[in-house]
Amino acid sequence: MKNTLIKNAIVVNENQSQECDVLIVDNRINKIASSITAQPNDNIVDATGYFLLPGMIDDQVHFREPGLTQKGNIASESRAAVAGGITSYMEMPNVSPATTTIEALEQKYAIASRSSLANYSFYLGATEDNLEQIKRLDAKKYCGVKVFMGASTGDLLVEHPQALDAIFRESPTLIVTHCEDGRVIEKNLSMCIGRSGSLIIQDHPIIRDVEACYSSSSYAVSLAKQYRSDLHVLHITTEKELSLFPSGDIRDKHITAEACVHHLWFSQEDYALQGNLIKCNPAIKAKSDRDALLAAVRNNQIDIIATDHAPHTWQEKQLPYQQAPAGLPLVEHALLSLLDHVHHQRLSIEQLVEKVAHNPALRYHIVDRGFIREGYYADLVLVNPHHETLTCHQKTHYHCGWTPFDGHRFSAKVLKTWVNGSLVYDGQQPLNTPTAAMPLIFNR
Repeated sequence: MKNTLIKNAIVVNENQSQECDVLIVDNRINKIASSITAQPNDNIVDATGYFLLPGMIDDQVHFREPGLTQKGNIASESRAAVAGGITSYMEMPNVSPATTTIEALEQKYAIASRSSLANYSFYLGATEDNLEQIKRLDAKKYCGVKVFMGASTGDLLVEHPQALDAIFRESPTLIVTHCEDGRVIEKNLSMCIGRSGSLIIQDHPIIRDVEACYSSSSYAVSLAKQYRSDLHVLHITTEKELSLFPSGDIRDKHITAEACVHHLWFSQEDYALQGNLIKCNPAIKAKSDRDALLAAVRNNQIDIIATDHAPHTWQEKQLPYQQAPAGLPLVEHALLSLLDHVHHQRLSIEQLVEKVAHNPALRYHIVDRGFIREGYYADLVLVNPHHETLTCHQKTHYHCGWTPFDGHRFSAKVLKTWVNGSLVYDGQQPLNTPTAAMPLIFNR
């Protein structure tokens, strides 16, 4: 592999933005300097005027393999991810069959080793009776344990207090939670049906309301405090929940919080136009909630921004509200949506990098990733902040073939993505270099 020399880039890293050259040798960043002299065989990239960012580390995706590959698979969704500047991902257990054993985890790693374009790790799904599997997890190899607290399908729902106590007490690795209270949801569902006799998409944030989220997330936080568990609460959607998470440096916390790109972008006013395309759990809620989440990103109550990428087929999304599945494809346009926030001065470019790269690496203790540092793996994305990207269904790389951002013109463009020093996206299409990706390793 030729060395790659990136010249004159605006390197955004560790709360600074400065013009630098970056030399990639093999799969790592070899040198960062104000000027690096090119050698005869170097592959030179002129990055004048462009941002060079550490690749986004997405700690919450659903790539649908095995068993749900009509919606997506590890190959297709990782291709879309690198096209969006995501270089590493952590994938969820609600596939078919659910990933509730270490044997099932290993099967997913084997698939990714053959087909993934981005670096990868996988969560074990908690159930009410797989505590022995959880206790056997190697914290250096597996990213964490996913607990669906109160709202899920199949056998991944964990509601019994004794089971939850045991998981929070015994887990050897990070616990990540989906927090919605099933009892509150059922009460709200009955109320909505009794009121009108039928349901529409505008009922979604009423059924899965603020109280459903707060009741469950406050319970998770109380358990983590009781057992000193390492807890990361996924996809916070409400202003009320933010009271559970103090502002501060992520390195000083054992309880952290995440927001997802769609909850930072859409509000419940968008249901009228988008319909089931933005149906997701937890639900997209009020503008005031969205604005509070953005403020919490800025003040460090929200520590990480992720996607919760969850593709479904177009046909499934056209079903009536109650039958249409929850989730939307996001990895290809997540970084672009956040760059729009930067463009409109809702976030700084340094805050963006902290939330999508630095903090996931720190929270999960990922070895040698998440920063632009000499000796670190060369997981990088080059962005033109002045070149618009028009988004449409037909141009996506998702297996499902649609995007909730159809018709939107983003303010920036992803020009190139490198994974472990290999160019995997050239600004037009993902490149077939699946051997570039590696499993993530955790120093804990």
